Formats: sequence, C-alpha cells, structure tokens
Amino acid sequence: MILLPMADKMLRLDDFLPYRLSFTTALLSDSIAQIYEAMFDITIPEWRVIAWVAEKGSITQQQICVLTRMDKVTVSRAAIALTDRGLLVRRPNVEDRRSHLLALTAAGERLHAAIAPKALELESRIFSHFSAAEVDAFRKMLRRIDRIVLEGGDPAGRQGRENA
Repeated sequence: MILLPMADKMLRLDDFLPYRLSFTTALLSDSIAQIYEAMFDITIPEWRVIAWVAEKGSITQQQICVLTRMDKVTVSRAAIALTDRGLLVRRPNVEDRRSHLLALTAAGERLHAAIAPKALELESRIFSHFSAAEVDAFRKMLRRIDRIVLEGGDPAGRQGRENA
C-alpha cells in the first residue's frame, strides 16, 4: 500500500486503518463474547480479569486497567461480579494499602483451566487461514503500533482508550 500525501488523500472510513482495527476487534470480541456467555456464563471483561489474574498470580485492578486498556469502572464491575461468584478473592496489598490484590479461588482456577483451551482453539480457528509467518508479522505489527501510540505517536495526544 502506498501512502499518499495528506492533500491527495480522501477519507474512506472502510479503508481507514484505525477504523478497520476497531471494527475487526469488535467483530472478534462480539463473536467470542457469545461463545463465552453461552458456554461459561462469563463476559469478555470478566474473562480478561480472570486471564490476567491467572497469568500474574495476583494483581491489582489498576494493573489490569493498564494491561487491558479497560476503564476502572469496567474492571471494578468485573472484579465484583467474579468475587460475588466465588471465582476471585481480594487480598490486602502490602505494597499499597489503598488497593487490593486479586487472586483466583480454586473455582476461578478451574474456570480458567476450562476457558483457556477454548480461547486458544478459537484463536487457532481464526488464524489457521493465515501462514505462521503472516500471523507472526501481524502480531509484531500490532505490538509496533502499540509502542508508537504509547510513545506519543497518537496525534490527538491521548492514550487511546476510545476506539476510532
């Protein structure tokens, strides 16, 4: 793809890459959300909380906000719902008494163990249509975009919480 000078370009939303990323993300997320809801009675934000807690062992809600780009209210609601369902526990954070560490209960660990293989299967089903080199290049490109935006490449000067 050749990038034209701004004066020669006309915005076509369907070709605007930030929009395409947002659209595809929503498409994937909606599809996965239906599966997770039907199979595990869990929302995408709840799954993201469980996945990060499982990966880190224990983690604060603020750390989850940073890692997922979800807002504080969404993470808080997910954590409350998971705690109420007996999937998470809140433990004192000795490093910062203003926050708590989230950890999985035995039931939360079992749920993670059930969902994780399904998540990997869904990923494989989607990306099996691409070569390993294409998937690797795509993953690298996404991480590069993340770095560019986080290092100040965002022309609006924001940290990019809203979808384009």
